[in-house]
Order: sequence, then structure tokens, then C-alpha cells
Amino acid sequence: MKIKPCIESDIPDLILVARQSYNEHYLHLWYDAGAWYLENNFTHQQFSEELTDTNAALFLIFNEHTPVGFLKLNIDKSYENFSDAEALELERIYFIKSASNLGLGKATISFVKDYAKQKSKSIIWLKAMDSAPSVEFYKKQGFTIHSDYTLPYTQMKVELRGMYVMVKEI
Repeated sequence: MKIKPCIESDIPDLILVARQSYNEHYLHLWYDAGAWYLENNFTHQQFSEELTDTNAALFLIFNEHTPVGFLKLNIDKSYENFSDAEALELERIYFIKSASNLGLGKATISFVKDYAKQKSKSIIWLKAMDSAPSVEFYKKQGFTIHSDYTLPYTQMKVELRGMYVMVKEI
């Protein structure tokens, strides 16, 4: 496994991995099969803007030489009593289906923890769909459920908008 910081020339791979993983895991959440979300989040323009954001860090995750996932961190992102200086948000961690159960998720969380330590963070926090199997994965990685959150997207099925905010102290 290799985790590589993204640059502008990586955007086609980011789009490919993001769309494939989203199509394989999340279309059931939407009335429109995710069309609105994909067109507003996984485009060349959106990734280009994220790459120029000095508070964002995007990474491609490779299994051998094939990109199989991506990661987005918000480096200084406060959460409740934790300031920007203390908290790092793990905004996205996506893998294509064929990369499941290979240990890549666990290795990626270890990478995020090391990254957060290098930035002198006290916590890593994230939002996970409350109905997703990823909640149990995050618990095994030391995250705890801290609060609930409801997504505001009207295109999303009402009963599937729930999320947990999960926190891992470092």
C-alpha cells in the first residue's frame, strides 16, 4: 500500500476512485441514485478547489500501482471544545469495493493518526453514516461515538440522513 499526496495532475484518478467507490457503496442513500451528490462533489473543478485550500490535504491510496481509495483531511478543524490547533477532521476516506478487507483501511487510519501527531493534534474526528458498517470499523480503530448529526440534503432519503460524529484521542 502507498499513500500519496495529491497534486493537480492526480485529479483524473481522484475522480475515478471517488465516483467508483461512491457508486459501489452509497447510491442507496439517494432518491436520484446519487446524481446530485456526484455532480457537486466529485468533479475536476471541486477537486481543483480542494487542492488549493491550504487547510485541506488530499491523498490517493494505492494497492500496488493501482489507485483504490482516497482520503481528505481538514488539517485545522475545530470540534466542540477542541480548537482548530487541537483537532483534525477526517472528512473522507473512500475505497473501491475490490479494496475491501485487505487491511488498507486500518493502515490508512494509522497514517492519519501519524499525520495528526506530526501536526500536534489532540484528536481526530469524523462523521460516519449511522447505518453504515464503517461505524464498527472506526470503533475498532479507537474512535468513539460523540454525537449525532443529520445531513441536510433534500435529495437524500430522510431515513438515511443520520450520522455519528466520532472522535479518537491521540
